[in-house]
Amino acid sequence: MIEFQCDYAEGAHPKILERLVETNMDQTPGYGLDPYCDEARRLIRKVCGREDIDVQFLVGGTQTNTTIICTALRPYQGVLTAASGHINVHESGAIEATGHKVLALPCDHAGKITAEQIKAAYEAHMNDGSSEHMVQPGMVYISNPTENGTIYYKQELEAISHVCHECGMPLFLDGARLGYGLMAADNDVTLEDIARLCDVFYIGGTKVGALFGEAVVITNPAISKDFRYMIKQRGGMLAKGRLLGIQFQTLFEDGLYWQISRHAIDMAMKLKKAFQACGYGFYVENSTNQQLPVLPDAVLEKLAGKYSYSFWEKTDESHSAVRFCTSWATKEENVDALIADLNQIRSQMM
Repeated sequence: MIEFQCDYAEGAHPKILERLVETNMDQTPGYGLDPYCDEARRLIRKVCGREDIDVQFLVGGTQTNTTIICTALRPYQGVLTAASGHINVHESGAIEATGHKVLALPCDHAGKITAEQIKAAYEAHMNDGSSEHMVQPGMVYISNPTENGTIYYKQELEAISHVCHECGMPLFLDGARLGYGLMAADNDVTLEDIARLCDVFYIGGTKVGALFGEAVVITNPAISKDFRYMIKQRGGMLAKGRLLGIQFQTLFEDGLYWQISRHAIDMAMKLKKAFQACGYGFYVENSTNQQLPVLPDAVLEKLAGKYSYSFWEKTDESHSAVRFCTSWATKEENVDALIADLNQIRSQMM
């Protein structure tokens, strides 16, 4: 079976494994207070263009999301997000389990929310005579890329950031696949932009070459205060924290993060062109590593024995939207094999 179901099917980039083996017998302090984590922090501050930011390392995405959101919100507050947002649909109620409501805003297939929606939701609450009897919007969560592979452009981020700060709500950007978003051909956002516009965000490692781990970047001192207490309480702190530091140091010391992210995009775009050449449309157009073609169910049945993919939704009685995901580790020969099979199936069905 050739895996296109997700971008974390493999272990880690070989350079990371080499560094982990090389440093295996080094003795260091625990809990992210080691020299490797310090160097990784320095490198991340450098690529973000800021020396005043706090960088912390957590073990995984759900722990990161719950830790950040719990830190930023008061007990009576909730977090605004797109209805298709990861924290709303793919985290088993993890945010709600902490006592904070996910306040979902409607979105189309692009999976994005707008500054206007955020402002309207905030003002609707504040202008309601019964506002004190309801969950108060206290934070905004977006992901880049979104759950459907689309990206936020600089103008959109600037507008959202302005509204969030106008309303006194911190902006949190989930960057589990951030490398793939930043390397997309039509992207106009940099890490420096994100560090300027967001109160907190994270650079994903689990889905972008690392064995595991996420690097949280905090630009708002109010969120940074005592953040490590919350990491520990929410199960995101690794005793052998140097394992995280070594991985992010390796990803950022020679531009490896960008190189492997670019590879995933190249493979995705090759696959996208093949779907287009076969005459297939898309659930939503995007330029990242998550491609969502709408394929005849008969084609999917023929592919299923050889390739894995994620079902998205039925679009009509005989077609389905599915996700084909590339990654840092996707082999071009596997992409070529899929393209050859697509062409063969199409010719057989004509």
